[in-house]
Amino acid sequence: MKTISLINKLAKRFPKRLRSSGDRGGLMTGKLKEETKVIALALDFDDDAFEAIKKLPKKPDLILTHHPFIYGTKYRVFKGDKVKEDLCRRIDEYDIPVYSMHTNFDTGKDGMNDALAEALGLVDIKPLDTCSMARGGRLPEPMEIHEFAKFAIKQFKLPYAELIHRGTDVIKTVAVLGGAGSYKSRNSRLEGYDIFISGDAPHHMRREIVNYKYNYLNVLHEVEKIFMPQMEKIIHEMDPSIEIYQIDQEEFPELIK
Repeated sequence: MKTISLINKLAKRFPKRLRSSGDRGGLMTGKLKEETKVIALALDFDDDAFEAIKKLPKKPDLILTHHPFIYGTKYRVFKGDKVKEDLCRRIDEYDIPVYSMHTNFDTGKDGMNDALAEALGLVDIKPLDTCSMARGGRLPEPMEIHEFAKFAIKQFKLPYAELIHRGTDVIKTVAVLGGAGSYKSRNSRLEGYDIFISGDAPHHMRREIVNYKYNYLNVLHEVEKIFMPQMEKIIHEMDPSIEIYQIDQEEFPELIK
């Protein structure tokens, strides 16, 4: 497939205007090839991902990540991050461009948060009225909250999560926002969802959830690894002949009790 055609189709589906203010995305480094036949997908591009990519049966024409490889100008980022500067130099020498789709993928239809809502089996999925990035929906059958939390962990393929249970004991409606979206629990609560799922909740946000007597499931940021199978599905809808490798080099933090 012509690379410019692929990029244009992805940009049409997940346009730049959907990015959050100050977000980064697009071509991170390198020069796009004329043709793209092989793609490597990763949540992040880092040293571990690079080593995994070098061992693939075929050299990718494009590395497509969710999180931006370079969050800002190269000059500003490299000034304080020599490790990233060295990695950028090495991937440029290896001659594979790195392209990222971040919050536009989170917000867009069939992107990150639609994929997470579908993984939970929610029905009547829609963006929250006050947060277009998050998704809300209804469980086919109500679930006891601890039963639901265990179900969510299983569906998201996570080893653990943190539950704040101060609201209803039975979960009928759910709102979800992958990544660091705990501050949007207010939106979920005010729109009447029984529980909100997101990650990276700081102490003050957890206390607010407790004080407002709400339910919150704090999941690992790595829940966003669903980016890879979802993006593979989307690309294959455009061109099923493109070979895709999912690079899952990220390890869950070890839980110490």
